[in-house]
Amino acid sequence: MRSMNLMSTKWMALAMVIALVTFPACSKQSVERAGQGAATGAVVGAVGGMVSALVFGGNVADAAARGAVWGGSTGAAAGAMSGAVADNNQKKAQQANELETLKKQLGEDAFQGLDALVQCKHEVAQGYGRTAAKSDNQDYALAGLWLQVLAYADSRQEEKARALFPDLVSEDSKISSASQAETEMRKALQKLKDIRQEYNLPKSCS
Repeated sequence: MRSMNLMSTKWMALAMVIALVTFPACSKQSVERAGQGAATGAVVGAVGGMVSALVFGGNVADAAARGAVWGGSTGAAAGAMSGAVADNNQKKAQQANELETLKKQLGEDAFQGLDALVQCKHEVAQGYGRTAAKSDNQDYALAGLWLQVLAYADSRQEEKARALFPDLVSEDSKISSASQAETEMRKALQKLKDIRQEYNLPKSCS
């Protein structure tokens, strides 16, 4: 009986050691997931903010900065759930709602295409853009059109991007000429690259 008690004590001690070793590792993984979620959400939020400025007007850089804050907080909240890092829940919920509002402003298809654009998946982004451009909602359609223009320009197919300029002039009341569309495209393309670089992603697609 005594030997059995000793064995039980040894097993309990071993279990405690394993728990102590494993718990910090799990906590580290949870923190890493939270950070990755925050970074991914921030990038998509930033690009979404930029596109919203193209669609609705406003400063592209300011809109991208706001979108990054919303997306970053939402990503951190989602990634940290498993690690039980849940402070400032009310603030995060508010920012998640703001990101959801951004998604509703651009439409589901255009918004989904943003992640593909960030990752240089231009064909996927084009697919979402074409679908959005057929929407009866004028804002969604314009977001899809801009998504196509940026995906073409980012993949070094600028002639195809410029081929869409007449549609921009026709559909976007803020764009009165092809030269103005070119200027806006250039500014947005540079901002897209800056956003990638800011979050340690390849600035330009290979």
